[in-house]
Amino acid sequence: MKAIVLGSGAWGTALAIVLADNGHETWLWDHNAQRAAEVEKSRVNPKLSGVTLPEGLRATGDIACLTGAELVVCATPSIAVRETGVKMAPYISKDTVVVTVSKGIERDTNLRMSEILQETTGNICKVAALSGPSHAEEVSRRMPTGCVAACSDRRAARFVQDAFMNDYFRIYTSYDIVGVELSAALKNVIALSCGVCDGLGLGDNTKALLMTRAMAEITRLGEDMGGSRRTFGGLAGMGDLIVTCTSMHSRNRRAGILIGQGKTAQEAMAEVGAVVEGYYAAESVWQLARREGVEMPICQCIYEVLYQGKQAKDVVRELMTRAKKDELLEKTWM
Repeated sequence: MKAIVLGSGAWGTALAIVLADNGHETWLWDHNAQRAAEVEKSRVNPKLSGVTLPEGLRATGDIACLTGAELVVCATPSIAVRETGVKMAPYISKDTVVVTVSKGIERDTNLRMSEILQETTGNICKVAALSGPSHAEEVSRRMPTGCVAACSDRRAARFVQDAFMNDYFRIYTSYDIVGVELSAALKNVIALSCGVCDGLGLGDNTKALLMTRAMAEITRLGEDMGGSRRTFGGLAGMGDLIVTCTSMHSRNRRAGILIGQGKTAQEAMAEVGAVVEGYYAAESVWQLARREGVEMPICQCIYEVLYQGKQAKDVVRELMTRAKKDELLEKTWM
């Protein structure tokens, strides 16, 4: 099978390694042709230090590599997905399966990544999502990892499962692409929030409280938008939330730590030196929660820190002193 990964960041490169390991004709595309040529020659991607690319993986800057591809993986940052969809559209057919691994919600339109790709490609082919607790650094070193391939068309989900699954990369299928994509986007916002707590010097109790109550928010919004509650307790939901909130591999957590220590969001992202998806998702989630009328106090507070200049220590107190509630009924006591 011919497989193309669009986006040569750490995650795109790790997934291209998986596909090449599985014997597929695999191409890794970079919009910067010079950078692609350097990767092709050196067999190393600086985004994944210390990992040598397998012989079956080729790097290119020519978008025409998409010609004849049966599987196309969109691994660009979320802010570039629309542009990437437009570029890929002339080269795909009804027999192509497109997989989005970008994690975000588009600003203003509030579209999920799969919806953007369907729109920009004229809804010509099946679009799936692949997500789960999966640091690129570990996948590229063949450490056991599990993800979910989601699509409303079960045959497409199984196609993605078959393409990626091997003895170190286990894939489950799901019909709930809504829940999987929302989980992927929202967990970055929460990981950034957990990083802020770390930067403030708060403890494990605080992080456990934040993650658990954040999962309640994610589930509320997800169910409101048609997702399944079981998704949010699974690999794409709780699994990805745990790994992103607790690991220093997470750019979102690292940026949050810097913000908690007093840096601005822009200073923190510059120091991290890579796209911090949670920053962009925070505004989109805030818009989405307002549109849907869903209460999301944690996401509201991190939005105010990132975009309205509120002090992190002030929003912690604000969250802790909210009205009394019943945990199961979500009912406020007067």
